[in-house]
Amino acid sequence: MNILFVCTGNTCRSPMAEAIFNKFNTTSLIAKSAGVAVYPNSKASSNAAKLVDKNLNINIYEREAIQLTEQMLKNSYLVLTMTEGLKKVLKHNFQEYEEKIYTLNEYVGVKGEILDPFGGTLSVYQQTFIQLKENILLLLSKLGEDKVFIKEY
Repeated sequence: MNILFVCTGNTCRSPMAEAIFNKFNTTSLIAKSAGVAVYPNSKASSNAAKLVDKNLNINIYEREAIQLTEQMLKNSYLVLTMTEGLKKVLKHNFQEYEEKIYTLNEYVGVKGEILDPFGGTLSVYQQTFIQLKENILLLLSKLGEDKVFIKEY
């Protein structure tokens, strides 16, 4: 079973979210990530890769961005977007999966959206990394409380 993190280009936020989730996860779920508008042959941004390497000891420097597909939505237990706008796009284009599409913040009960660090300094990426880590730890706690439902899925 998968949890799918979705952002725009799959080079900054969602790859960091995937790495954070998989590092701290103790459930049977596996995080994956994708983007809605992936530039061909793009890789994880260098600042995102630096932070994931430094904080999680996971190498994503050569990770290629992945374009979102309907099959990914179908195979996911939960789809978590970084923004309300992305959530609306997915719910509009993939109505049959709308019951499993949320923003990350919405799902964990936090207001606002995940800051897009694209083009920013390492400090900006660090802010996003911290925001993602805090919210993903909340997510893991919530999923731990929902273990019965996860097993049924």
